[in-house]
Amino acid sequence: MQPHQGQTLAKRGKSLEEAQAAMILIHGRGATAEGMLGLVDEFYASDWAYLAPQAWGHSWYPYSFLAPIPQNEPGLSSGLWIIDQLVQGLLAKGLPSQKIVLLGFSQGACLALEYAARHPRPYGGIIGLSGGLIGPSGPVPLYEGDMGRAPVFLGCSDVDPHIPLERVQESSAIFKSLGAEVREHIYPNLPHTVVEDELIFVRQLMADLVPPSEPSR
Repeated sequence: MQPHQGQTLAKRGKSLEEAQAAMILIHGRGATAEGMLGLVDEFYASDWAYLAPQAWGHSWYPYSFLAPIPQNEPGLSSGLWIIDQLVQGLLAKGLPSQKIVLLGFSQGACLALEYAARHPRPYGGIIGLSGGLIGPSGPVPLYEGDMGRAPVFLGCSDVDPHIPLERVQESSAIFKSLGAEVREHIYPNLPHTVVEDELIFVRQLMADLVPPSEPSR
């Protein structure tokens, strides 16, 4: 069962044939793909393709990301499948994984991080804004593979009401074990939100992957 299959895919930027890099943006609970694309205004670069899938019912899975995995099925597996279809489509177009960035906020961050850990590659970047790997506390799931020093960014408040700090730290450790270059930024006493420091990181990451074109004279 694929509850998210057939939902809208919002697009912005270059076509896949013209783009030098691509970003897949995953929205949070109760949000929309179009709303997630609005975030692109904060770090827009003209040589990129931006893709934002829409979750059925505006939620990728029904319960907390810390709930037992079976409780969040089939939505969880369907959301991971949607991301995989997009990644595989980009690879089939000839775009290397080093030019693919996954970015998610809140529930979308959890889904993006979980996908990357289950499908390790040398991505251009994995950006988890207020999120962590999915599953209950206890024995850590076994993730295997090599991310080839792919940059992984985890940004979160130390008092986030939805994302325990311990889960962010656990997620950092797992990505390091997969060979990723992890940057964990913990912001004191902030709500569940995106902050300018995170956007600065995204802008720099994108500039490193695709240097901005020289302005015409």
